[in-house]
Amino acid sequence: TKENFFPNEAEWINQLMSRCSHKIILHIRKPSGSEADIEALLQQINIAHYSRIVLHDHFSLAPKYQLMGIHLNQRNSYIDTHNDYFNHCHISRSCHSIQEVETHKSQCNYVTLSPIFDSISKQGYNASFSFDELTSASKVGTIDHKVIALGGISSSNFASLSNLGFGGVALLGSI
Repeated sequence: TKENFFPNEAEWINQLMSRCSHKIILHIRKPSGSEADIEALLQQINIAHYSRIVLHDHFSLAPKYQLMGIHLNQRNSYIDTHNDYFNHCHISRSCHSIQEVETHKSQCNYVTLSPIFDSISKQGYNASFSFDELTSASKVGTIDHKVIALGGISSSNFASLSNLGFGGVALLGSI
């Protein structure tokens, strides 16, 4: 999702999730949103979509609404292993270096690697990897089906990723 809430966001989410492939996973990322804000948004989303929703914050809402899972990042890198839900749910993680991918990929359903290109939605968040670095990481198997490309991905550069072995792409600014 976009970082900030916007009018009719739940309606937009419901339409997107209803019209798009079952492979679409929606990450709710609202770093400044309170737990009550996130819960209010969830309550407006069709329950049929919960199995494809991942939270970046307020992880206690994930088991409450039986969401797909959680996304670990610099703000939230802890999992409550006392809650059985977190031992079995979908877990993804933000990575910003090839080394982070190597460290975390085996513990997650997938990781995101960013920024691949200059960000569309975050001013000054520029590409961190050369094409040669990404090609090398792909050749040794670091980039594979469990690594999702993120950052600046659009219709104009999407095709350039096709031979690098990424398992998918994450879109925000281009939507």
